[in-house]
Amino acid sequence: MKTVILPAEYKSLEKISKFVVHAAREAGFNNQKVYEVELAVDEACCNIIDHAYGGEGRGDMRCSVEVGEGKLKVTLEDQGRPFDPTLVPEPLVNVPLSRLRKRGAGVFLMRKVMDELHYESSPENGNVLVLVKRK
Repeated sequence: MKTVILPAEYKSLEKISKFVVHAAREAGFNNQKVYEVELAVDEACCNIIDHAYGGEGRGDMRCSVEVGEGKLKVTLEDQGRPFDPTLVPEPLVNVPLSRLRKRGAGVFLMRKVMDELHYESSPENGNVLVLVKRK
């Protein structure tokens, strides 16, 4: 397992992206799956900054990657406010723009491009989001 800890700031997104892209490529994922992992992790990190911390520079993000059994597991951890992405309903589709919700599309996207999404929160460990992509 490899881990990087960075400030929860938008300028950290490029470093986290390079970190997970490198791991996915080393694991032998094709370009499409590498992009999907990168997209999901970027969205999750933006949610950490925006929702868990309520803005930049208020904490750290810990990103760990683990390769095994034909899959890549990305674990994101923070100490911000709990936000359970598994409770966000899927957005309405094929409806007029006026009926679309302003939030929640990112979680929908993470669910669609990743094979598994697990979330836990506790006062001791903070928020832990696990994203899994299979070859």
